[in-house]
Amino acid sequence: MIELSVVIPMHNEADNLDQFFARLIAVLNPLKIYYELVCVNDGSQDDTLEKLLAYQKRHRFIKIIDLSRNFGKEIALTAGLDYSNGAAVIPIDADLQDPPELIGELLAKWREGYDVVYATRRLRHGETFTKKITARLFYRIIDKMSDTHIPKNTGDFRLMDRSVINALSKLPERTRFMKGLFAWVGFKQTVIYYDREPRYAGETNWNYWRLWNFALEGITSFSVLPLKIWSYLGVFLSLGSMCYAIFLILRTLIMGVDVPGYASMMVVILFLGGIQLISLGVIGEYLARIYTEVKARPLYLVRNTYGLKIRTNKSTD
Repeated sequence: MIELSVVIPMHNEADNLDQFFARLIAVLNPLKIYYELVCVNDGSQDDTLEKLLAYQKRHRFIKIIDLSRNFGKEIALTAGLDYSNGAAVIPIDADLQDPPELIGELLAKWREGYDVVYATRRLRHGETFTKKITARLFYRIIDKMSDTHIPKNTGDFRLMDRSVINALSKLPERTRFMKGLFAWVGFKQTVIYYDREPRYAGETNWNYWRLWNFALEGITSFSVLPLKIWSYLGVFLSLGSMCYAIFLILRTLIMGVDVPGYASMMVVILFLGGIQLISLGVIGEYLARIYTEVKARPLYLVRNTYGLKIRTNKSTD
């Protein structure tokens, strides 16, 4: 029986693989457990797949899922979880920002009876000041807006029991914010802390535009407050308009008719027009996600697998 599955989504990680596998295998072998490494090639444009195949020939515990194109990290991670077989599963990135040396500590907490052991970053080395500030702001905003508590400064690096993986497999949404889904399913959870290292090699795919869209995915997936707020804002503006209308009527009755100012009229028109466009944009964000769900396309398509059989399930049929 496989006790541990390590799930590794990969996109253009060829430069990291030698160091990554050296450190990961050096950590896992002394643990004396049966394990598998489930590597998901998410449409890489470099030599990632070729290097994975070379490693898979030397190490039969390495399993490879080759997706038909780049579907994004959240979907690649979902594919790896779907194909994992271990009693416990640990997602980890191949860039070595999350240290494999913590796996023993994660397993120890799991054996104490915890279903989820997530790793929270104390320090985020190698990240810009802007990224640290925006990350802190995002976690603060989503914590206030969502009914689901999502741990701060916590990525995908964690251990999950098989019961948690089975629960995640029942969640059908195609717009997937995995950090939120991990938190939503619940179960008995605990935390360990670590310092996150800079990326070992290569360039990250997460520019600020992608991070902005990722934040929108998280907020719209786990909060309806952006929709509700426009109702309250509409009531507030209506009351303000009524008060201003009463003021104008009284002023006209007392002081007589005067010529209305062009500037004040334009300010009101532009302000209300801007509010309407913003509210339509928020509604559009939710509507786009409803459209994606209604189409019911598969989450991902698998071109080939190595060391695994192609499964027919909710994600591939």
